[in-house]
Amino acid sequence: MNLNRHILIIDDDIYIGNMVEEVLTKEGYSVSRAYSGTEALLMLSEIKPDLILLDLMLPGLSGEEVLPKIRNIPVIVVSAKADTENKVNLLLGGAADYITKPFDTKELLARITIRLRNSSDAEANRLEYDDMTLFTDTHTAKVNGKEAKLTRTECAILKLLMLNPKQVIAKSTLLERISLDTPDCTESSLKMHVSNLRRKLREISGKDYIEAVWGIGFKMKN
Repeated sequence: MNLNRHILIIDDDIYIGNMVEEVLTKEGYSVSRAYSGTEALLMLSEIKPDLILLDLMLPGLSGEEVLPKIRNIPVIVVSAKADTENKVNLLLGGAADYITKPFDTKELLARITIRLRNSSDAEANRLEYDDMTLFTDTHTAKVNGKEAKLTRTECAILKLLMLNPKQVIAKSTLLERISLDTPDCTESSLKMHVSNLRRKLREISGKDYIEAVWGIGFKMKN
């Protein structure tokens, strides 16, 4: 069952919306509804669903106008517009998938399952602290659109600190916890790795995210 999965349907067609909501509810999903682009954005300022089903022909703001404003939520466009160019533009514009009306509900459920699975995989590789995001699969830190490429060791250090943001991590603990990922990191080189990491983050953000606690270790800066 999918009791912890929340899907937002953005569609002004009452009949189709009711039908999709019934199918999703039977599958165990939690469902919310929005009937216009404006209402959808208002709802998204208060909730974060796991996936969005987005119609294009909406009153007020169209689906094409709503799509770029959605961040970090997979969107499946559900539309009667079937031309290839339109599909390509929407997929390049951020949509995770596109299904054409009328559609088979089994196909829709299969696409939803795949997108939620992919989203879960992506979430597992992403950590957030303040305005910074760490992508552990690509060893990349990102702040306000600017990226810093990290070494494997730097990524392992930052990951451990971000997973324990309120704790001071002792140097010995840090070395022990990252040893499997980074056997090259030693007590003598740890200070250099942290220094390089702090510099890279400062270059893309203009501020420090990590602070040294004298005589003990390191922690995320509050």
